[in-house]
Amino acid sequence: MTESEFPSQGRPVDLYLDLLRVRMTPSDYALLLRMVEPVLEAMQEQRAGPIELSLEGEEGASVSQEVRDEASLVVAVAVTGRMDNQIVEIETEEGGSVRVVTDSGTAADPARCQEIADFIGERHRQDEELRGIAEVSGLPTDV
Repeated sequence: MTESEFPSQGRPVDLYLDLLRVRMTPSDYALLLRMVEPVLEAMQEQRAGPIELSLEGEEGASVSQEVRDEASLVVAVAVTGRMDNQIVEIETEEGGSVRVVTDSGTAADPARCQEIADFIGERHRQDEELRGIAEVSGLPTDV
């Protein structure tokens, strides 16, 4: 599906894509479209299941963080219908950080960002505990 095949119904995601087309270089914009098209198609067709927001091989490895962030924001606009989404980098207890897409109100609220960090930390601990149980039980741990 090419960009011109996406039905333009005044959806926020269409407006956001139009703004990006003006702002980004043609090559970055084309790359972004290749990343988000499978997600937008699946949403339009109301298909369930996991969908990757990435590119394969060497091309995928060379995608800039800016294009990755914009692709995440395009999907967020498509899902929420809101154009005030932002990407925030949240420090985790493990000493690393994660990039999270959220609304502007949450992004500006340190307490809410801390709640997100706490949730991510708890989820990580649960995943590690379950991975340990699976390992001891002889079950696959790469799920």
